[in-house]
Amino acid sequence: MRYLIAGAGAIGAYIGARMAQAGFDVTLFARGPHLRAMQEHGVRVKSAEGDFLARPTITGSMEEIGPVDVVFLGVKAHGLPQLAPHLKPVLGPDTTVVSTQNGIPWWYFHGFGGEWDGLRLERVDPGGVISSVIEARRVVGSIVYFATEITAPGVIQHIEGNRFTLGEPDGSRSERVRQLAEALIASGLRCPISTRLRHEIWVKLLGNASLNPVSALTRATIVQMVHDPGVCSVIRNIMQEVEAVSHKLGMELPISIDQRIAGAEKVGEHKTSMLQDLEAGRPMELEALVGAVVELGERVGVPMPTTRTVYHCARLLAQSASTRLANRAQ
Repeated sequence: MRYLIAGAGAIGAYIGARMAQAGFDVTLFARGPHLRAMQEHGVRVKSAEGDFLARPTITGSMEEIGPVDVVFLGVKAHGLPQLAPHLKPVLGPDTTVVSTQNGIPWWYFHGFGGEWDGLRLERVDPGGVISSVIEARRVVGSIVYFATEITAPGVIQHIEGNRFTLGEPDGSRSERVRQLAEALIASGLRCPISTRLRHEIWVKLLGNASLNPVSALTRATIVQMVHDPGVCSVIRNIMQEVEAVSHKLGMELPISIDQRIAGAEKVGEHKTSMLQDLEAGRPMELEALVGAVVELGERVGVPMPTTRTVYHCARLLAQSASTRLANRAQ
C-alpha cells in the first residue's frame, strides 16, 4: 500500500512520521521552508511519549508521486479548494481519500438521503471545486482528536492525544476502513471505527463553532471563557443554535451541552486552534467551523442570532489581521 499525506503540516507530518517509523510506504507533500527542512533532516517529532526522527519520502510535486492507494488530506479546510485540483496525478481508479478537516466536511451530504441529499455548502466547497475532483465514492471520513504544532520547519511538537476516529460516510465497517485503522494502530495511534461519524462531527462542532471564534475575539483560553459567566452564556447560546441545526438534519447528539461545556473546562488553560492561528498570523478556519453552520442554518430554517453575530465579528477580525500582515509585507 502506498500512502500520501497531501499537506504535511502539523497534523499531516505527525501522522506521516508515525507511519514511516512503523515501516509503511508513505510520502509527504509539503511546500516552502518546511518542505526543505524535512527533505534535508527528516521529520523530527518531539513528544512526552518519546522523541523520534522519521525519514519518509518528502516531495513538493504531485506529478513525481503518481497514483497512490490512500491520500490523507492534511491541510485545513480553507486550504482544500487550492489543493484539490493538484490531486489529479495521485488519484488512481481505486484511491481512497481520507478527510481530516475540522467543521462540516465538503462530503457531508453525499449519500445523506432525504431532501438534503447532495447539498453543497458554498463556504466549504466554493463552486464545487473539491467535489469535482474527489468523487464521493473515494471518501473515508475522520475526526482528529490530538494536538500538534510546527515549532520550527521540519519539527513537530506532539502536545496531547493520539485518537484518530475513522468512519465510512454510509456508516458501514468496510474492508478499506478496517485496513486503514489497522495501519494507523500499527503506527501508534488509537483508531476506533465509528458507524455514526456524522453524529460525532456535530459533537466536535458544538465546541469548535463556539469556543474557537469567541476565543479569537477575546484572546482567552478555554477555561477562562468557561469560567466567565457572560462569555459562557454566549458560548452556550451558540451551542444551542448549532444543536438546533443538527436536530433539523435528524442528528440526535449523544452528549448534552452541559456535558460539552464541562468537557471543555477540563482542557484547562489551552488556546483554541483558531486563536493560535490568529496569533501566528495564519488564516483562521472560520468558514468551515462557523460560516458553514450559519449557511446551513439558513438552508434548514434555523435562526442563529448569536452564532451569526460572533461569526461576523470574527470575520472582520480575520480580514483586519490579513490586511495588517499584507501591509507589513510591503
